[in-house]
Amino acid sequence: MKGPITSGAIVLAGVFIFLKFLLPLFTAPLPASLIYLYLALALSGIMIYGTMSGPSLEAMMGPVFRFLSGQGQSGIGHMARLAVLVMFPLLVGWQTYSSLAPSDLPPAENRTIHPAPPGEFVGLSNPYPKTPENIMMGKGLYAAYCSPCHGANFDGKGTAAPGFNPPPADFTDPGTIAQLQEAYLFWRIKKGGVGLPVEGMPWKSAMPRWEEELPEEFIWKIIMGEYDGAHQSPRTWEEEE
Repeated sequence: MKGPITSGAIVLAGVFIFLKFLLPLFTAPLPASLIYLYLALALSGIMIYGTMSGPSLEAMMGPVFRFLSGQGQSGIGHMARLAVLVMFPLLVGWQTYSSLAPSDLPPAENRTIHPAPPGEFVGLSNPYPKTPENIMMGKGLYAAYCSPCHGANFDGKGTAAPGFNPPPADFTDPGTIAQLQEAYLFWRIKKGGVGLPVEGMPWKSAMPRWEEELPEEFIWKIIMGEYDGAHQSPRTWEEEE
């Protein structure tokens, strides 16, 4: 399948590479959900462009129809068609079963609003320099206290993660800590996931009040380790203005 289909695939790949890897060099990283939205818009534009006339519609959809109908196919093309016709229903059936099968996990909550930190935490900045030694210490503390839930790879897939609702945050997602200031993380780690105001209830979680076990120095260094391990940068006060 060459021509418009190949060109459209190249355009989509280019859009993804630009949004995922190039744009963050100049501005804040985009959340995955926003990247998928832009890809869907790009795909819609490609489909509209490819169906504006009879010849363009034939050039785009003709190979697809001929592949599915088996017209003029033999050998490898015929085997590929049979494989697609067998695998597609199996994949749809597996996805349907997975989405409808009973689960012992609680339903996911819709996190939509970041609660505002109390005034005592507003404007705080990390008082410890971001030296290799402090970052390494922070990663060690993270491994000891945070990785069972948030994962050794900072992706929210720790060994204890399946037991929590809402699930632990994926720090590698640009929609999480990359959108927040260090002061916000300091508040959430220190005070834990309980006792939030009403507007912050979607973010209520089982995270303990680490102020009971960790001094403030350890919390600040854990934050350094989280950002470095997740390859993210904290939002600054200048970005808020």
